[in-house]
Amino acid sequence: MRWYILRRLGQAALVLWGAMTLSFAIVHLVPGDPVRIMLGVGDGAEGGSAATTEQIEQVRSELGLDRPVLVQYVAFLARAVTLDFGTSYSTQRPVTEVIAGATPPTLQLAALSIALSLVLGLVFALAGALLPTRWIRSLFQSVTVLGIAVPSFWVAILLLQVFSFSLGWFPAFGNDSFAALVLPAFTLALLTAGTLAQVLGRGIVESLAQPYADTARAKGASQARVVVRHALRNGSLPVFTIVGMMVGGILSGATIVETIYGRNGLGTVIVDAITARDFPLIQALVIFSGGVFVIVTLLVDLGYRYIDPRVTSPAASEVLV
Repeated sequence: MRWYILRRLGQAALVLWGAMTLSFAIVHLVPGDPVRIMLGVGDGAEGGSAATTEQIEQVRSELGLDRPVLVQYVAFLARAVTLDFGTSYSTQRPVTEVIAGATPPTLQLAALSIALSLVLGLVFALAGALLPTRWIRSLFQSVTVLGIAVPSFWVAILLLQVFSFSLGWFPAFGNDSFAALVLPAFTLALLTAGTLAQVLGRGIVESLAQPYADTARAKGASQARVVVRHALRNGSLPVFTIVGMMVGGILSGATIVETIYGRNGLGTVIVDAITARDFPLIQALVIFSGGVFVIVTLLVDLGYRYIDPRVTSPAASEVLV
């Protein structure tokens, strides 16, 4: 178990280092001078801002872009480890303060959307396995495909039109109350609930074909008991992986959903940072997103032990991966 944890920690550190390197490369892979792009100054200084040469060189010095690339890289890694990302040029506030202020609304959105996804995915997967009529089971399984195929912005517009503008049940914009959180969370939940239902439903069907399910039926257990008591746990292992991957999907989906619903969260900060070409903030957001994904994936990997103890064996984990 110790080597399993150490190996996972090493893999997590490697992924996080990759996110930091990618974040550093963003500035240097952008065509043109990143300082002029950030200040809105064209290469020919025509139609751009009124920034002077002295101001451009001052910003270049503040970002450390006047030093050798290797020195910049080492200094960037050192600052990233201590969470020192400098000052946001679009808000004139410390980057960590901007991200910290936008994180709670997105965390609330992510928590509620994951909870809704799990409930919806479980309901549709169990319905597809337990309902007595074959065509009704097929209907529930087909509905889950819609959740995967329909784009999030279309779902958001449809929910706004029906539940906000027509029925008036929920506010259309803002993040001042729990009611304002329902429609954005439901929009994100629909995207992942379909995938969860499909994977969990397939896992339950495969588990029901195993010998232990036949043994339970031979002992007189009902179909519902076989599904809930035996097939559900064994069929949920792939779902556990998807729940970890959902975090990354929710962070990317929040960029669209928070913009449509006018919520102040990380999604809005990402859009504003890209629009304003705020490189320090963009770099920090890339590392932050990578860090969240690494932490959640690590927790999911360690949690496998309680669902399937075979993964603590290196040989078994290689097979399962």
